[in-house]
Amino acid sequence: MGGMKTYRKELWFKIPSRRGFVNITAEAEACLRESGIREGLLLCNAMHITASVFINDDERGLHADFERWLEGLAPEKPYSQYAHNGAEDNADAHLKRSVMGREVVVAVTEGRLDFGPWEQIFYGEFDGKRRKRVLVKIIGE
Repeated sequence: MGGMKTYRKELWFKIPSRRGFVNITAEAEACLRESGIREGLLLCNAMHITASVFINDDERGLHADFERWLEGLAPEKPYSQYAHNGAEDNADAHLKRSVMGREVVVAVTEGRLDFGPWEQIFYGEFDGKRRKRVLVKIIGE
């Protein structure tokens, strides 16, 4: 036994539009290779309250469905509909993040992310046009 190891890396994203989804599976896999960990857990979380990390299928139509569904749940405009909006105009982004989630945890088995069929990791941006961080933390041996 080699003992417990830990790895930490921050990934940075700047989405050019207010909202968007980015497949970050390749970045997570690169972190796993860099870590040298073969058995354990990978945590990946958004470090901003208006962004999300989630697991789903990498299918363009589904992503368009997410956008329509989230906009129906928490429409961006009119900004005046939200008590949070005053100096800011991003209350909808906070609500969308709450629905889509903060983080994912993926098992690491034999040096690979142990996904089910079609599972991929995504960064969801709901108040973009600025740099934001995603934390990757891996523990194991």
